[in-house]
Amino acid sequence: MNRAASVARYRAFDRDILRLDAAAETDRIVKVLSGQVLATLGRRGAVVGLSGGVDSSVVAALCARAFGRDKVLGLLMPEHHSSGDSLRLGCVIAAALGIETMVEDIGPALGALGAYRRQEEAIRAVVPDYGDGWKCKLVLPSIRESTGINITRLTVQDPEGIVRTVRLPPDAYLKLVAATNYKQRLRKMSEYYHADRLRYAVIGTPNRLEHDQGFFVKQGDGMADAMPIAHLYKTQVYQLAEHLGVPEEIRQRPPTTDTFSMPQSQEEFYFALPYDLMDLCLYAADHGIAAEAVAAATSLTAEQVRRAFRDIEAKRRASRYLHARSLLVAPVATE
Repeated sequence: MNRAASVARYRAFDRDILRLDAAAETDRIVKVLSGQVLATLGRRGAVVGLSGGVDSSVVAALCARAFGRDKVLGLLMPEHHSSGDSLRLGCVIAAALGIETMVEDIGPALGALGAYRRQEEAIRAVVPDYGDGWKCKLVLPSIRESTGINITRLTVQDPEGIVRTVRLPPDAYLKLVAATNYKQRLRKMSEYYHADRLRYAVIGTPNRLEHDQGFFVKQGDGMADAMPIAHLYKTQVYQLAEHLGVPEEIRQRPPTTDTFSMPQSQEEFYFALPYDLMDLCLYAADHGIAAEAVAAATSLTAEQVRRAFRDIEAKRRASRYLHARSLLVAPVATE
């Protein structure tokens, strides 16, 4: 890139770089999604897991437009650690769209599989007293507050409300994550059960930030027949949400993981920055925007942006396994 082009790109970068025509993008997605599901896949409707968040709400709204509200099933899949708001807000968006819903409580199945027991065993490796009445979450230091290597830590809260954060040895961390991943995988199993009985397609809800950075579980929320918002930055998903009339309460709700028993933001669990800043850093990393330009448009310093760039590449390397298909010894023709 010559100097003039570099300067122009520097000047053009600002927080509005991700602004899109929400009406036109909605029409495009609805048209493509309809063709994918009805023509390519030969299915007649959609199953969407409703979490009460903006991503699943937008996907459900897009499906209602693509197939008609009578051809969309919204699944509400709480478990023992779920926030009550998730179930309530999932019902709110379903009522607003006029789509059918079903509640599939996956808690008993998780208990039978030993998911909760295995979580507790992993935690007791570093917090021996952990048990009934305790709560937990995994946390990652913010890029804005940490200058070292970002290492995930465990935060626990005892029955008296006392909170402390400890480091997890690798084996305990892996066991805790593996046990927790049962949740996303059981939810996906439920989605495919209903998709099979109705001859519907399972529609995924990851946005571009999650899909690109590996913020999903393999064979869990990372699996679907179609993913209509995987090309959209989270910031753009919110733009579609407003255009589609997603209730303001859902649009104003901070993004959460709703995975552990303690309240937890996506920022502290995985991204280390709020979604709007991560979106800008991801866009800049993909378009050769200098860290100084990003810093000028945000509250970050240039060094913090460079750390975000490094984190983006590290997560891409780590998530190649998540995106990979099954490996074959030799090619097998399927058509």
